[in-house]
Amino acid sequence: MSDDKPDLPDTLEEDEDLGPESAPAELESEVDDAAPESVKRGVAVIKSYWKNAPNGPGVYRMIAGNGEVLYVGKAKNVRKRIASYTRLAGHVNRIARMISATASMMFISVDTETEALLLETNLIKQMKPRFNVLMRDDKSFPYILIARDHAAPQIAKHRGARARKGDYFGPFANAGAVGRALNALQRAFLLRSCTDSFYENRTRPCLLYQIKRCAGPCTGEISIDDYAALVQEAHDFLTGKSRSVRESLAKEMTEAAERLEFERAARLRDRISALSLIQGTQGVNPRSVEEADVFAIAKEAGRFCIEAFFFRAFQNWGDRAYFPRADQSLGEEEVLGSFVAQFYGEHPPAPLVLLSHVIEDRDILAEALTDKLGRKVEVATPQRGEKRELVDNALTNAKQTLTRKLTEDASQEKLLVALGEMFGMATPPRRVEVYDNSHTGGQQAIGAMIVAGPTGFMKTHYRTFNIKGAEITPGDDYAMMREVLRRRFARIAKDDEKKDAEKKDGETAAEEASDAFPSKPDLVLIDGGRGQFDAARAVAAEIGLEGVVIASIAKGADRNAGRETFFVEGREPFRLPPHDPALYFVQRLRDEAHRFAIGTHRARRKKEFAKNPLDEIAGIGPSRKRALLLAFGTAKAVAGAALCDLEKAPGINKATARLVYDHFQRGE
Repeated sequence: MSDDKPDLPDTLEEDEDLGPESAPAELESEVDDAAPESVKRGVAVIKSYWKNAPNGPGVYRMIAGNGEVLYVGKAKNVRKRIASYTRLAGHVNRIARMISATASMMFISVDTETEALLLETNLIKQMKPRFNVLMRDDKSFPYILIARDHAAPQIAKHRGARARKGDYFGPFANAGAVGRALNALQRAFLLRSCTDSFYENRTRPCLLYQIKRCAGPCTGEISIDDYAALVQEAHDFLTGKSRSVRESLAKEMTEAAERLEFERAARLRDRISALSLIQGTQGVNPRSVEEADVFAIAKEAGRFCIEAFFFRAFQNWGDRAYFPRADQSLGEEEVLGSFVAQFYGEHPPAPLVLLSHVIEDRDILAEALTDKLGRKVEVATPQRGEKRELVDNALTNAKQTLTRKLTEDASQEKLLVALGEMFGMATPPRRVEVYDNSHTGGQQAIGAMIVAGPTGFMKTHYRTFNIKGAEITPGDDYAMMREVLRRRFARIAKDDEKKDAEKKDGETAAEEASDAFPSKPDLVLIDGGRGQFDAARAVAAEIGLEGVVIASIAKGADRNAGRETFFVEGREPFRLPPHDPALYFVQRLRDEAHRFAIGTHRARRKKEFAKNPLDEIAGIGPSRKRALLLAFGTAKAVAGAALCDLEKAPGINKATARLVYDHFQRGE
């Protein structure tokens, strides 16, 4: 979102042919000889672009000398907003640093402020400028889907694009919440969860039917019409008509009991119990708010936490905490406004959005969300009543979550201090990279890098490396480690050269953004002994890498037994006392690297095992591959088939048969 900057006199809104040499007197009078040269240079650049700035709604970008987008902002009048950056004094530190780093600007004109808001949000998400508020967790939310592309609709968990025809209910805050809801819904409404292909191939009911989790439409245990009634009941429950559904089931149960159909009455009782379970595990359930998203923000020690609650069908469908990246000089209103705009760039809004603070662009945001949802969306900051209670509950959770996060981070900082002392570092490491390899007999070999910092494991910075050196002997762990580190260290050295080239006035862009998480490690840990340690040192010397401490961890007789031996340059190999907190921390780092490496390797190996020889034939798509498998049963049978047999296969013409036949003949 745009910063709240003072407007300049209305004379600046005139479409005058003014360049930097004829800047308004109001700006020229603010010359500050004490301003740093970098600020003066940035102001001069901004003045040179101000002349061509749009005199209306739009979006602007401030760009560094290396092409990095520093900031994306919007304005009702871009020209007027840009002029506010041309003052030499009176800026907060964040804005002064941004001005200093600016080497060029770009402008995009739009018709309305709403369009400007949407465009600004999209550009921020794409470019991730370091001076903007950034939403750091943009994972998709899970939904419950009742599919409508089959005579017997399936109920399933869904993430991602809504490409499949059906009714979507959500969002749920996490996969656990939607999983519990799905399990209870299956008990309550007996809807199938199997795939269409599984459904079509059933000849007798599956286990879910036996344990009363499915009505068994696949084998005719229930008619399609009666199954459709169950689907409608589930739809009604998920759209807020839970009372009428429960009353209907209770009436059926009573009637069944009166007719002495006790088994049917017992099944209906279990379904009512399942519905009670769904509603009983939702926590705070509103009485008068059917559908709403609630956002509350807390700030402490320069950090922000935003707690989001989702209410649908008068039920609480969970919450999620976010920790946006934002300068500590910003207020809660600015951070919350920018976050909510970015959040709805990916997620559909509820008809009611409740906020803990009044944001500047509330009306514009409401208009944009109304266009997206296709019906009116209200953005409000309630002051009383149940809506205020929901906001206060979210705010309490935000404060508690932030307090826990700060406590965890403080503990992490202490561990990093201990780690730095352990390896003789002058200052605690801010970025620690840990490396490990994984392979099976030298096959599907991968290298893995995990990253830890002041806030714990930085999973967005994890990387994997496919070992592809042709000269590497299968199973040569030292050579594999050398390849991984050579590629990583070369990248670090290249980045260092780029920063040196951009250095101006003894200050780099990285130094100006000292609060950002560094891209260069302070400490590199290798999972291995003396051999891996020597390999890593050799690669660092070959690349010319400086300013990075390299160490390795050799496992003892038993993993995590406290018998690890550590290798670091300039010191004899050493061990730590068995209960040293630093030892436990290093074990956690090593085990996380091992977990990540093994998991990635297994995924790659599974993919290789599942690979079909037919996939390698150019020009054979899914339909023809399916036709071949239906005709011959297996890919091996296709490979051994004669040309005349391939030509007779349904759906396969002579040209395709020749293509398949020649492929496997060449392979032989």
